Amino acid sequence: MFLDHPTITATNSSTEPDRLERLSRVYGYVVALADRQAGGRFIEKVAQLHDHKGTLIVFWGDTPSEAEKAYFADAWASKIGDGTSNVEHEV
Repeated sequence: MFLDHPTITATNSSTEPDRLERLSRVYGYVVALADRQAGGRFIEKVAQLHDHKGTLIVFWGDTPSEAEKAYFADAWASKIGDGTSNVEHEV
């Protein structure tokens, strides 16, 4: 079992706690996609997820592949995410 999950933060999370819940759902969606399609070390690469005013910022410990970035784009654009394509990646 993997226990070292990424830190989840959001701008204004104290007044808008639903932002953290949304990030948790997005993270679960992404992990399910990656587990099913990519396997390997994907889950170990993600260090932090941050929602900054509707933009998902993914902080990586290792350089992600384009497919790995696409998991987050798909999740954020879905109804469980923000419904937008506002995703940034930081290594």
